[in-house]
Amino acid sequence: MVRSALSIGVLSATVLLGGVALTSSASAEPGAAAAAPSKAVRYPADSLRALGDRIGLRIGTAVNMDELGSNTDYTKITAEQFSSVTPENVMKWQLVEPTRGTYDWAPADRLVAFAKTNKQLIRGHTLVWHSQLPTWLSSDGYTTTLSNDELKALLKKHVQDQVKHFKGDIWQWDVVNEAFDDDGKPRQTVWYKAWGGLGYIADAFRWAHEADPKALLFYNDYNLEFTGPKSNAVYDFVKTLKAQRVPIDGVGFQGHLDTQYGFPDLQNNLQRFADLGLKVAETEVDVRTFTQAAPNVNTPTDPLAPYAQESYWSRALKACLAVRECISFTPWGFGDTYSWIPGWFDNPQEGAALLYDADLKPKSQYYVIQQDLALAAGAPRRNGPGAGH
Repeated sequence: MVRSALSIGVLSATVLLGGVALTSSASAEPGAAAAAPSKAVRYPADSLRALGDRIGLRIGTAVNMDELGSNTDYTKITAEQFSSVTPENVMKWQLVEPTRGTYDWAPADRLVAFAKTNKQLIRGHTLVWHSQLPTWLSSDGYTTTLSNDELKALLKKHVQDQVKHFKGDIWQWDVVNEAFDDDGKPRQTVWYKAWGGLGYIADAFRWAHEADPKALLFYNDYNLEFTGPKSNAVYDFVKTLKAQRVPIDGVGFQGHLDTQYGFPDLQNNLQRFADLGLKVAETEVDVRTFTQAAPNVNTPTDPLAPYAQESYWSRALKACLAVRECISFTPWGFGDTYSWIPGWFDNPQEGAALLYDADLKPKSQYYVIQQDLALAAGAPRRNGPGAGH
């Protein structure tokens, strides 16, 4: 495998609380969805964002707001390398309304300000999910003391209040997240039970569209990459939503990959959803592998594992590059220290899933992605709001 096709060319930067003022030979505009400062933002010409911009592909990352602004290296990389950002947690219901009737928008507003300063687009994540709900609503996403009528009114208020608060600032909203189980059956969440079916999904998309008609609205889920019961069920359901003229614009493929499993038929699945007249995106990409026990949870047990990870990262990106309607490619974070993987997959231990190591130094996987983007000049160019110039 090629470990370093291009130099990173990291240039000097001045880190600001609200963003980063960069000096380099490349600049880009954020597209129609987010307002931008008048002064051009500059970043390395061989950064991931600059290379993706040449074909209109947004290269994103999930952002840990505990690190942004307080960790100089983390903040600098976020600004230099990525043209879109997704909040890891600060737009989830649990954090925006921890006490019923009282919103806390401050952390999410800070991310929006950072993105505007650095001419980045924002993927809003997520409006409707069964997980990370405030405890006053549900402790587990499946049970609640609230009535069905109360839940319906609360969900409409939440969707519209949040979308209106960020109106004009969000490029893509993950309107509904993970509504299907792996067997293709609907999750029996509080939302499913309140509506007596999946009707809450169409309602949520309509409410979000009413609140911000210009935002792109996505359904987002994991394991859609593999053709099977879940991917087929979501495909059939989204096709039904389209037939009912529900304002759904796209489908997000999370892309949580693992070297112990075969690589999915990702490109074919991206294309079949795109053929429904939808945008598609890879929204939460990481590639985990078996690692040593604590404290070395990001050290692979097999010295050959990084080569497999390089292959999976490259193939995941190339699948997106091959499908014109794939408008963004977003790793779920970039530094192994901040990955959710080791804490979730700990028996057996897995980790080392991201493009940068625990010291925020680029790994071989970064260079492979960098090379693929550098060689992507012939890939189909993305069009529409958010496409780079």
